[in-house]
Amino acid sequence: MQERLGLDASINLMLKLENLQPTGSFKVRGLSNQLSCLPQSVRDGHSTLVTMSGGNYGRSFACALSQRKLKGLVVMPTTVPVDRVCTIRDYGMEVQLVPVANLQDAVDRNVRENGMTFLHSFDDLAVIAGHGSLGFEILEQAGEVNPDIIIIACGGGGMLAGAAAAVKLSGHPECRVYGVEPEGAQTMYQSFQHGCPVAMAVSTIATGLQPPFSGANTYQHCRQFVDAILLVSDSEIASSMWRLHAVGVHAEPSGAAALAALLSGKVPDVSACTPTA
Repeated sequence: MQERLGLDASINLMLKLENLQPTGSFKVRGLSNQLSCLPQSVRDGHSTLVTMSGGNYGRSFACALSQRKLKGLVVMPTTVPVDRVCTIRDYGMEVQLVPVANLQDAVDRNVRENGMTFLHSFDDLAVIAGHGSLGFEILEQAGEVNPDIIIIACGGGGMLAGAAAAVKLSGHPECRVYGVEPEGAQTMYQSFQHGCPVAMAVSTIATGLQPPFSGANTYQHCRQFVDAILLVSDSEIASSMWRLHAVGVHAEPSGAAALAALLSGKVPDVSACTPTA
C-alpha cells in the first residue's frame, strides 16, 4: 500500500476508511449520539428538525430521520454537488439552498419562524462525544502498534475534536494528532492563529470541509487536544484522491485531504513514525 501511494516503505500507514460507513462518511457516529440526547418530545416527532450541511452530515441526518419517521430540513450551500441534494430529498427530507455565508441565518430563521429544532452538524458536545468512537477504534484496530501520528481532516472540527480527545485521554498523550484543512477553507487554522473561533469566506473542491466558521466547542477541544492544523491545496487534495482511486479507495476530495498532507510532505517528523490517516 505505502509503495503504491508513493510513500517510503518504512512508513507503517493505516487508513481508517470511513467512506465504508452506511451513509458514506463518519457523520453517523456523532449523529447517533446526538439523536439519543434529544428530548423525548422531539424524538416523538413533535418538532421538525433542521440542520445545515455540505452533504455528508445531511445525508446521515436524512437517513436517520427517515428510519425514525421524523420530519427534517437540511439547509445546504448552493455550491454542493447536485447529487447530494437529490440523495437527501430521496430520503424524504426538505432541502433549502442558500449562499454558504447565509447558512446559520437560514437555520435561525426556520427555528424562529417555524418552531424547528436545530441540530448542529459539528459544534455540538453530543456530536463531538459520538465522534470519539473513531479515536477508540483507531487505537483498538492498531492493536499492539500504538500510532505515533494520527491525521484527520477538519471541516467544522467535530470528528477531529472528538477523536483527538478520545486518543489523548485514553492514555496516549504522546500520540500527535494533526488536523488538515484546505487552504481555501482554513477556519480552524485561523482560529488557532487568533486564539478564538473565527469566520471567513471559503472556497475549495473539498466541499465537505468548508464551513464558513469554526464552532466554539470544536475550537476549544481542538485547541486542547490537537497538536497543529496543517493546510493543503486543492491540487494536493485532487492528487491524493486520484492516488487513493488507483489503489481501490473511492474517496471524495474531503476524504482525501488527510492523506494529502502526508503525500505532500507537510506532516512534521513523519519518517520514523506510524501515521494513521
